[in-house]
Amino acid sequence: MNRPLLLAVALALSSAASRADGGFDASAPCPGCNVVLVSFDALQASYVHALGNPQRVTPTIDAMADKGVLFAQAVSPAPWTLPAHMSWFTGVEPSVHKVVNKYLVYPDKLVLSNLKALSPNLVTLAETMRRNGYATGGFTGGAGVSGVFGFNAGFDVYSDSVPPFTGMEVSAPKAERWLASLDGKRFFLFLHGYGIHGQYLPPGGYDRRYVEPAYLGPYDGTPSQQRVLRELGLRESLDLDPDDVQFWRQIYDEKIDRTDAVFAAFLSALKDMKLDRKTVFVLASDHGSEQFEHGRVDHGYDLYDELEKVLFVVVSPGIKGGRVVTTQVGTIDLFPTILGLVGVRPTPELRRQLVGRNLVPVLEGKKDEGEDVFMETDYRLFTHQRGLRTRDGWKLIHTLQTDKLELYDLKTDPGERHDLAAAKPELARRLDRRLLAHYESLGAVSDHWQMGCSPVYPDQCH
Repeated sequence: MNRPLLLAVALALSSAASRADGGFDASAPCPGCNVVLVSFDALQASYVHALGNPQRVTPTIDAMADKGVLFAQAVSPAPWTLPAHMSWFTGVEPSVHKVVNKYLVYPDKLVLSNLKALSPNLVTLAETMRRNGYATGGFTGGAGVSGVFGFNAGFDVYSDSVPPFTGMEVSAPKAERWLASLDGKRFFLFLHGYGIHGQYLPPGGYDRRYVEPAYLGPYDGTPSQQRVLRELGLRESLDLDPDDVQFWRQIYDEKIDRTDAVFAAFLSALKDMKLDRKTVFVLASDHGSEQFEHGRVDHGYDLYDELEKVLFVVVSPGIKGGRVVTTQVGTIDLFPTILGLVGVRPTPELRRQLVGRNLVPVLEGKKDEGEDVFMETDYRLFTHQRGLRTRDGWKLIHTLQTDKLELYDLKTDPGERHDLAAAKPELARRLDRRLLAHYESLGAVSDHWQMGCSPVYPDQCH
């Protein structure tokens, strides 16, 4: 081999090594650290003890929040699994990545949504991590985060659960085996489970640890019952007996408690493998779950805070723990924040793609005014809603197919019980102009909204 060619090969190898092992920003809190991103699917923020639940159903999550930084006002870009997670992994809003329902509906057929078909120019978080020398593994409960939608892009290993809607008791052991096989290689791990979801039933059933012994109502908390209530709630507000509502909320507490315990076992396994060192942990919920606060159960249809306000915790070497950030952020910030924590420098193209903020300065204690967060849902074509949650505590929801506006003052009405759109029409119109201008800039506002049924579950749209 001649000298110029040898030099070219050496330079190429050096460049590759730099990208994989030495290309991290040394000023980052944890340059080149491992990353564990944990998704607690369907966890409503107010059911976390650290965020106000009087029941101590989240001791492990609470301990991680004490160890790291807890965002007390974190908002999701969408109120259900598929579009919310895709925004995590692309750093753009659902209207931009376009994976807003499981299917694209045409007059005579259903076509499965897929990120690479709909938005081929978008680069994912996993692709970015792999290009920077990370082993990438995703271990999930399937369903709304199945690889067929494009979530597997950039992952060396991506595991969907069959049947779907399994909890972390299925995905976590798979993740542990994968981590044990890496032999010290730097890794990015996505861990997900449906243990809190309405379509999940714990192995062996419920033990009713939080249910009042005197409850003799008609419900047992099974997915089949939850599915019936979910579908009824899409058509009309449910009017359940207060004891029945309390039962469903107590069953929800049990699911959260059980999931927290599985997560504790996973953390223990990482500690035994000494993989908790030099590792960034990001804990988040993609959305919450309605527990009859507005006459519905489940998620997807509404933009109320029981769905939109979510868990967001960061634990990282180099970041002082034990802090609570009370200013508003969005989980759309997750992608750039992970890159900032480990010092991965985004390419110019990726920098233009990402719409969220790198929250590292906030994590490091820099004073911050928060941010306005936009949210949206086109859930199963039952509804088309866009929302704005301002940094100073106002919430506007615009239902596009009816042109209805709702306005809430979250500072005095966090439960969104008092619609002020009629009482404050000028404020409602002003926020609506901002909202519509934002989505018009994304090319995501139309004069006509297709209504119908785009299935999420196999028993729908027949």
